[in-house]
Amino acid sequence: MLFAIYALDKEDSIQLRMDTRESHLSYLANSPLVFAGPLLDDQGNMCGSLIVLEMEDISQVKNFTDNDPYVIAGLFKKVEIRRFVKAFPPDTINEP
Repeated sequence: MLFAIYALDKEDSIQLRMDTRESHLSYLANSPLVFAGPLLDDQGNMCGSLIVLEMEDISQVKNFTDNDPYVIAGLFKKVEIRRFVKAFPPDTINEP
C-alpha cells in the first residue's frame, strides 16, 4: 500500500533543515521509498517534504515518520500521512 507523508517546516528553520539533511537522506536511502523531495516556497526555498512510501499499514508509516531525523530534530510544524493511489502513468496502477 502507498502512503504520502506531507510535512511543513517550522518558520525560519532552513538552518535546522540543512544541519540534519544528510542524516535524513541516509535514513530515506534505507527505506521502502517510492519517491521523495523537498517542498518549495514561492522564492524556491525548501519549506517542507513530500515522501511516498510503500508499506503494509499506517502504523509502519507512523513509526518510520517518528524516526526520521527531521522529525527527531523538531523541523516540522505539521505532518500529515495519507493513503495514496498512483493513477498515472497507467503502467503500474496501485488500486485502493
